[in-house]
Amino acid sequence: MKKWGFLLLLLLCLCLTFINIEPFFEPKEEIQNYDHYENDKVEDRRISGNLQKKEITEEQIYQGNLLLVNSEYPVHPESIKSDVINLSTHNVLTKGYGLLESAIYLSEDIARRFSEMITAAEKEGVRNFSITSGFRDFDKQSVLYQEMGSAYALPAGYSEHNLGLSLDVGSTQMKMAEASEGKWIEKNAWKYGFILRYPKDKTDVTGIQYEPWHIRYVGLPHSAIMKEKNFALEEYLDYLKEEKHISESINGEKYSITYYSISQSRTFNVPDNSYFEISGNNMDGVIVTVYQINYRVKC
Repeated sequence: MKKWGFLLLLLLCLCLTFINIEPFFEPKEEIQNYDHYENDKVEDRRISGNLQKKEITEEQIYQGNLLLVNSEYPVHPESIKSDVINLSTHNVLTKGYGLLESAIYLSEDIARRFSEMITAAEKEGVRNFSITSGFRDFDKQSVLYQEMGSAYALPAGYSEHNLGLSLDVGSTQMKMAEASEGKWIEKNAWKYGFILRYPKDKTDVTGIQYEPWHIRYVGLPHSAIMKEKNFALEEYLDYLKEEKHISESINGEKYSITYYSISQSRTFNVPDNSYFEISGNNMDGVIVTVYQINYRVKC
């Protein structure tokens, strides 16, 4: 009996060595705020357990998925995604949608996430998508601005297209404002980390006319919070700056989001072995998003 007990104990130990860390999840449609802390209690209440200190660098203000780019805050060289590719040379990534021309560029990471979203739309019978524009370098943006003028284009360095995070999505059937593709994007893009960057009811906030074709990647949980609260990116970044720290729960997955002003702090603390992301806001600070990690035992 002692021998069998030892074998069972050994088997249990082996099972516990196979731990699967899963910071991501299948997006659904539930979001709830489970805690807001007072600003003066953020440091000692938001995190428990062993902590590790991380440095914030000046360069990080201008890197990440939450950068605000508009007529006031231009794109910095370090803001441009480093994994930009020509989509026409990556057939796996363009499955399920078309390209308006052969030279359309986009961050490879963003292209993969867009492809996942298009696959989900196709399962719901919405399948006539095309990308009409993606990443543009400063030279191409300058030419576009000269050709179309300020009413239809932005100067080089002041367009989100110069980042690699944004793309224009069209329908092969009709204009996006009336197309089922446009309606699906507006309703569901947030589940995959994308936002409709220039909504119809936010022109006074963004300063840009309604563009049902222009989507921007910000990532979860940010896209979910923005959808729930009906925030444009400008409003969301102001909200984070005001709150300093928020905690959200989406389908049981918990997220801790904290804004740090670079003028006030050059370090932040995160739990040991946690999964976290840092994004600058392209203005004056960074946003740190800590993901709760699920542990599943596999035998």
